Amino acid sequence: QVQLVESGGGLVQAGGSLRLSCLASGSISEITSMGWYRQAQGEQRVLVAIISGNRIDRADSVKGRFTISRNSAKNMVALQMNSLKPEDTAVYYCNAVTNWGRNNYWGQGTQVTVSS
Repeated sequence: QVQLVESGGGLVQAGGSLRLSCLASGSISEITSMGWYRQAQGEQRVLVAIISGNRIDRADSVKGRFTISRNSAKNMVALQMNSLKPEDTAVYYCNAVTNWGRNNYWGQGTQVTVSS
């Protein structure tokens, strides 16, 4: 089992920055990827960015603005969000996958609101 706790959401004006953090506990050694997804109101949850080993993937909509990082202990993943736009408004969810897809874990979500 893996538990995920997110922090760092909030309200920011367009062009501003926010940093989201996600702390994992439990079976950390089994985690094979960690990342962030977001779900805007009335829409499906979509990938924002993910780290798996040395590979990083990001949605085209956030390239050049968002940076994902993971600490050396591999129990924390952060999402630095710069040049925020109103369309980035969503609930952001931390995700961890263990054993190359055997289990999938989600945080409780944190609201990010970008005002125009």
